[in-house]
Amino acid sequence: LRPSCLLLSPAQSNPTLSSLAELGLPGRGCCLVLGFMYKEKYRRMTEGQASSFTQQPQDQVVIAGQPVTLLCAIPEYNGIVLWIKDGLALGVGRDLSSYPRYLVVGDHLSGQHHLKILRADLQDDAVYECQAIQAAIRSRPARLTVLVPPDDPVIMGGPIISLRAGDPLNLTCHADNAKPAASIIWMRRGEVINGATYSKTLLRDGKRESIMSTLFIAPSDIENGESIVCRATNKAIPSGKETSVTIDIQHPPLVNLSVEPQPVLEDNTVKFHCSAKANPAVTQYRWAKKGQVIKEASGDFYETIVDHTFFFEPVSCEVTNALGSTNISRTVDVYFGPRMATEPQSLLVDLGSDAVFNCAWTGNPSLTIVWMKRGSGVVLSNENKLILKSVRQEDAGKYVCRAVVPRVGAGEREVTLTVNGPPIISSTQTQHALHGQKGQIKCFIRSTPPPDRIAWSWKENVLESGTSGRYTVETVSTDEGVISTLTISNIVRADFQTIYNCTAWNSFGSDTEIIRLKEQGGHCPGAAGESVPMAVIIGVAVGAGVAFLVLMATIVAFCCARSQRNLKGVVSAKNDIRVEIVHKEPASGREAEEHPTIKQLMVSDSFPSPSDPSGLKVMVTNPDICRSAP
Repeated sequence: LRPSCLLLSPAQSNPTLSSLAELGLPGRGCCLVLGFMYKEKYRRMTEGQASSFTQQPQDQVVIAGQPVTLLCAIPEYNGIVLWIKDGLALGVGRDLSSYPRYLVVGDHLSGQHHLKILRADLQDDAVYECQAIQAAIRSRPARLTVLVPPDDPVIMGGPIISLRAGDPLNLTCHADNAKPAASIIWMRRGEVINGATYSKTLLRDGKRESIMSTLFIAPSDIENGESIVCRATNKAIPSGKETSVTIDIQHPPLVNLSVEPQPVLEDNTVKFHCSAKANPAVTQYRWAKKGQVIKEASGDFYETIVDHTFFFEPVSCEVTNALGSTNISRTVDVYFGPRMATEPQSLLVDLGSDAVFNCAWTGNPSLTIVWMKRGSGVVLSNENKLILKSVRQEDAGKYVCRAVVPRVGAGEREVTLTVNGPPIISSTQTQHALHGQKGQIKCFIRSTPPPDRIAWSWKENVLESGTSGRYTVETVSTDEGVISTLTISNIVRADFQTIYNCTAWNSFGSDTEIIRLKEQGGHCPGAAGESVPMAVIIGVAVGAGVAFLVLMATIVAFCCARSQRNLKGVVSAKNDIRVEIVHKEPASGREAEEHPTIKQLMVSDSFPSPSDPSGLKVMVTNPDICRSAP
């Protein structure tokens, strides 16, 4: 048959061909099978015979692990026989190589095509058909049911069930992975125990089931050392499987742990007493705190100095006898001052957003929490959480979380709130420099977050960093903020007439400061280029002023004395000396009082002669000043 046979339309195709494709056979296989089918059908028609089944597969039940054979016999048929499992072909003819546990057995010449399954398992649980392709016939469907015995039953907690005297007994037995689900019975001394409860669970494969049974026995119906049997059966194993447990009724120590005194202040002594009743007798006491063995304690008493940890970490006493141990623990009602449980964290928040601080303390007895801003007596919150709504820049600062345990103690923690906002420039608006020298103008910027951009502008110039002509901009970050420095080399007069603008930006806004440069005063001789400290300048000015006033008063007195001695018309040869009088308000009141003394000094032989101007270190501006003196 040509391969084009597979391309026929549904109306033209043989229904058998469609069924072959549905069985999962490849296209070429379909063509071969169809060719054999037509050939065999033609032969049967010419000979006047029709093939039929003499043996067909029957419904069967098999236990997992056992072999099973499904019968199929078609005498006088020499065509292809297919075995179908749940609608899918297992192979062509006797070739079932994809299924190593499957064999087609029987006398092929006699038309026997039996399917034998070795070691049946749950995968073989399906519906099977035998089909004669060329004869276009199929057998009746046959259901193969595979039975699976349950796993060995298990009693939880076995094989020995230890039971405390006076307690009821609860036993749970489960038998898993059975098909169908197993049945469980409980037995004691050869008799069935009634009253158990059951529950079944269908497994994921949809075929196997697990069963669980729970048995309750009252304390009065339990004997020490007796055996309880759990037996599981199903159709795959009618004789069943069983397991058993032995009941061991024990009487471990009954323990009571006392602590005295309570409550107790931290750093005081308490005594623990561990009293026990046991049968048989107690063999050991073991003390522990938070799971750590206390080696110095061995008897039924333990004495120690307690701290705050005893309030949270229990002290345990474990009492042991031949049957087991009993452990009991207790904490101590210790009074202690506040201790930090959740450390508050400093916050950085945006302007207008909320700030939330968390601060948790532990203390005993109950403590009081207070939130305040450092420097303010206003209580902001009495909770562990402090919420500041829509914060402003003035909300930035230190906040204190304080906890108080009445009559015991107090504690506090400090956190910082930093608020993101526009930059704030704080710089001296007038700064100084020397003419002809290098000068600097500094701009100090506080900004959270740090400024994205800092620019200097003057006249028509703008400079953010680097050097342009005589101007250089450098920016340095410090713990307090950012310092931007505009350096001007070889300062000229015009630089003192210029207005300098320092502007800083960040994502929240900007700030601007206008700074003027002022020429710095004179400098010390011999130290050109070095600026004179302001304190030195003031001191020198005051000293020079006082000395100048004293000298002027002396000259005035000296001139007046000479005018009185030279009544005969003697005139000084140095008439070109000019004296400059500087009026000082503070000294004017005291000048008249000093005149008599000055006059006495002027007649002294030790005073320099007026004819020797080298003794005067002043510039004379008026030669007639003596004549104008009173």
